[in-house]
Order: sequence, then structure tokens, then C-alpha cells
Amino acid sequence: MLAVWMGTQADEAFPEAWHSDAATVSGADALANIRSKVYLSPKLWYLRVNLIEAQDLQPTDKGRYPEVFVKAILGNQALRTRISQSRTINPMWNEDLMFVAAEPFEEPLILSVEDRVAPNKEEVLGRCMIPLQMVDRRFDHKPVNTRWVNLEKHVVIMEGDKKKEIKFASRLHVRICLEGGYHVLDESTHYSSDLRPTAKQLWKSSIGVLELGILNAQGLMPMKTKDGRGTTDSYCVAKYGQKWVRTRTIIDSFAPRWNEQYTWEVFDPCTVITIGVFDNCHLHGGDKGGGARDSRIGKVRIRLSTLETDRVYTHSYPLLVLYPNGVKKMGEIHLAVRFTCSSLLNMMHMYSQPLLPKMHYIHPLTVSQLESLRHQATQIVSMRLSRAEPPLRKEIVEYMLDVSSHMWSMRRSKANFFRIMGVLSGLIAVGKWFDQICNWKNPITTVLIHILFIILVMYPELILPTIFLYLFLIGVWYYRWRPRHPPHMDTRLSHADSAHPDELDEEFDTFPTTKPSDIVRMRYDRLRSIAGRIQTVVGDLATQGERLQSLLSWRDPRATALFVIFCLVAAIVLYVTPFQVVALLTGIYVLRHPRFRHKLPSVPLNFFRRLPARTDCML
Repeated sequence: MLAVWMGTQADEAFPEAWHSDAATVSGADALANIRSKVYLSPKLWYLRVNLIEAQDLQPTDKGRYPEVFVKAILGNQALRTRISQSRTINPMWNEDLMFVAAEPFEEPLILSVEDRVAPNKEEVLGRCMIPLQMVDRRFDHKPVNTRWVNLEKHVVIMEGDKKKEIKFASRLHVRICLEGGYHVLDESTHYSSDLRPTAKQLWKSSIGVLELGILNAQGLMPMKTKDGRGTTDSYCVAKYGQKWVRTRTIIDSFAPRWNEQYTWEVFDPCTVITIGVFDNCHLHGGDKGGGARDSRIGKVRIRLSTLETDRVYTHSYPLLVLYPNGVKKMGEIHLAVRFTCSSLLNMMHMYSQPLLPKMHYIHPLTVSQLESLRHQATQIVSMRLSRAEPPLRKEIVEYMLDVSSHMWSMRRSKANFFRIMGVLSGLIAVGKWFDQICNWKNPITTVLIHILFIILVMYPELILPTIFLYLFLIGVWYYRWRPRHPPHMDTRLSHADSAHPDELDEEFDTFPTTKPSDIVRMRYDRLRSIAGRIQTVVGDLATQGERLQSLLSWRDPRATALFVIFCLVAAIVLYVTPFQVVALLTGIYVLRHPRFRHKLPSVPLNFFRRLPARTDCML
């Protein structure tokens, strides 16, 4: 029996037509797991619950002051307010609780007013259920109307042989709204693929189209064993914005060819597309118990702002995975990427706009709130996508969203430290160059700097034009060495190639830890030693700041008197002396010849180091 179909990827029937139902997999479920699929993330909203006050609460024990708080539950999310300071039957909180909700709204918001009658015992004073379909939606910073909701508490009293049910109708004053002006973060802001607000009414027009061609992979490693030999059944997942795509699975190949093309609308150039490669472990009837997990083969991130518009980038990217025994190259993936801009003016205008929607700046959320909400958002997205057919499983979604990026890692900490040193290396180099100028290492250069300094002092209106012209010339000079290819995962930058095995083992440890006590003790002592060094540096910074504060605090009366007299003399001298003369004398003094220098610290530095700090008051 033969079926023939002819067409291109532009045809709607293409995703179904190119799949062979005679694939070497067993069962209809396994056959569904090899097909390509386009997924859409659920539409996520922030739910703001402002709990203002309650009235007419009925605690069981009338002889004690109630310790009342409100517990709010939405699906798997549970938050609670602080205990009200007004310990009466009419408590007040005026506290905001933030949740993540996904359309369609399947679960109601449950509010429960509880009284802490003992350290580990609470009594429910009333509760209510609020369907999210009935909640107001807010698109700006204007407050929504408050409302009173009735709290129900059912109490059954035995009167002889009869049961008597009593209902108390206490009230809770709330302001609840779905926030459409925020972007619900399910990715890190450093490599987010979408920055639009939730409400579609606030979206701006697209600025272009991103086209991705997932061509092939080369040199993949065997991921599992079948019939006594290694094999790999690989597929790709790409995520940009709310749209996820999954290619078909290529059975038993270390050099799979997908040749699939996908497009996305682009609303912001400063976004990142993520492409991951995985091994399908749900074929050949191997997932009877549901415990198999698709293995990760590697991941590539491409920032759109690093791409030239209307240019096709066709390159191979290394697939790198970090394991407890070190980093491993799993192969290479060949991609074709093109970013087409529909309006250059609109794209340039985006660089002047805030990165996130304006509500993030008008009513900002705390860092801890954002971390908690991001965790809830990733859980909701992974749960919804795992229900699809074929499912995009939880381990895939979490790897693509980089859920564990906030966990402690010695390797990552070292990498970030050296990134900071790399940023500061330019300033350090300038400082060393200036020190050489001051010490006349190259007399000709020093004389030229003297001449340039005198010109800028005599004509101060040339200072800013000179600086910007210098920056312009540097930018034009570096244009010849601009990057020709999009960047990829860098093992040296990540310190993955030089990480100690125990550091990697600690990075892959679960939370809470499952390691033996002696290993945990060793890691704890290592962490204490590192924290001790950080503590010393932070203490030194605090000491320098307190010395600045003590200049005018009269904590050291002689030092403050000297500084106050110096300020008075300096004010008089600077008033009667032209500023250009002062700047010229200061510059010549700083650039003076080594013959007129001595190796002892300067007088201002000696004075500053003698100022008191609060270090001697610490235990």
C-alpha cells in the first residue's frame, strides 16, 4: 500500500504528511511521540490580592485576644498575611499577596481567615471561594474598587438527639484584580524571549520576523543502549515567546537531518531564542511505568540583537552538557537563522524604551516576589505543556527555562567573579597607564598629556566633545573586528572546563541535600571560609564609608575641626582664584616628575586612614 504526497513546508498538511506510520516504533503512543508539534504557553496573569480588613469575626474562645491572619490558596500556591496587630474581632492587614494564574481559570481563589490559638494550631474563623472569572482586570496603575465578601463558617451543635447547624456571616474587605500591565516572567530577564505585558490591548506592533531552520546535527553521542549497541533518537525543541516548537524524532541516528523551518513574530530585538536537543526515551514501549525521562543533549541560545537584519546565518553550534564528572561535548547542531526587520525606525525606537512593561517600574515587585512568582509560572507552564499530545515533558520545559539557574554553584560564582574582573580590567588598565604617565615611564607621552591637559583646561568647552569624539573613533576602529557569528555556550567563560569534581557534584546535588554528613560538613566549612573572605571585604567597604561620614560627625573632634578649617580656607581660596588656575595647578601637581615624589602616602590619605569607624563598636 502506497501513499504519495507532494508539497512544501508552507502547506498546512506538511507536518502530518511527512510522517511515516510505518516507523520502527511500537504502539500508537510511541508513534505520536515522534511527530512534530507546535505548542503555545498558557496565558499567564499576576493575581493581586489586597487584604484590607475583616469584620465581625467569631472566635471560639471569647476570653482571649485573637491572633488573626488570612491564608490565600490558588491551586498549588498558598500564601498568608502577617498576624494582625489590632488583636480584635475586626482585624486590619492592608497587605498584598501575589499569585500566578493561567487561562482558562480552572481553580478558584480560596480565602481563609484563621486564628492562631496555639503555636502549631490554627482555628478557621471563616472562608470563601472567589472564581477568577469574576475578578476585575487592571491594565494600568489605577486602583480597582474594593468589595466585601462574606465568610462562611459552619458549626454543628448537638442538642439532645438533634443536630443544629449555625452559620456565621463575617465579612472580609478585599481588593482583587488580575494584573494585565505586568509581564509574567517564566524565564530569567537576562535571556527572556518575550517582554510584552499580559494584556493584549497593551501590545505594540511587531518589528519583524524571526525565521529558524533546524537543519541537522553531527557527531551525536549514544544516549541509551538498544539490542546491545548505543543509539540516539533525537529531536529539537525551540522556544521563543509563547510559541514552542518540537521537531519530529529521528530514529536511531547520530547524524539526524530534520530540515524543518519555523517562524515567530518579533516584538523586541533584545530577546533570546533557545534551541534544545533531546533524546526521546518514550519509544519502543519503554515508558510503561511513566518514569523515563528524555535526556538532554545540549542547548543553544541566540540573542536577536546580535544578528544583522536580513542576513541568513548558517552555522554549526556545539552542544555542551555539564555532568557531575565534567563538561561534555555531545555533538553539533546546524542551524539557519534570519531576522527580518519590517521597520528599522521602530526597531531603533525600541532601544529607548524600558525593557519591561511600565507597571514593573510604577509598582515594582520585590526580588523575592519575582523569584517566587517565576517558580510558580514555570510550574504552571510545565504542567500545562505536559498535558499536550505528544507531551512536552517537565524535564524539557525546566531545562529550556533554566529553572535551576538560581541555585548555589561554586563554578558559577567563580565565573561571575571573573566576569566582574573582566569588566573592571579596562579601568585597571587605564589606572596602570595613568600611573606610568605620572611616573614618566615614557617622557614623550607624558609631555603630550601635559599639553593636552593644558589645552583642555584653557578651553574647557572642548572636554566633552573630545571625550565623545574619542569614543566614536574607538567604535569605528573596532568595527573591523566585529563578531561575524552569533555567540554560543562558552566553557571557558562558564569555568566548566576547570571546575573541581566535588564542586560539580555539589552543583548537581538535590535541595535539600542527600549527601553523607561528612561531605556536607566539608562543603559547609568551605562555604564558611569563602563567606569569611566576602565578609571581610564588605566590612572594609563599610569602614571606608563610615570614615567619610565621620568627617563632619565630630566623633573625632580634632579631625573634624581640622577638616572644617580646611573647608573654610578652601572656600575662600577657590572664591578668589579662577577655576582654571586651580585645575591647572592640580593637574601639574598630579603629573609631577618622580624627582619631586616620595614613596610615603600623601597627607590626605594619611588623614583619611586615621578617621574613626564603627569597627571598634562591633562585638
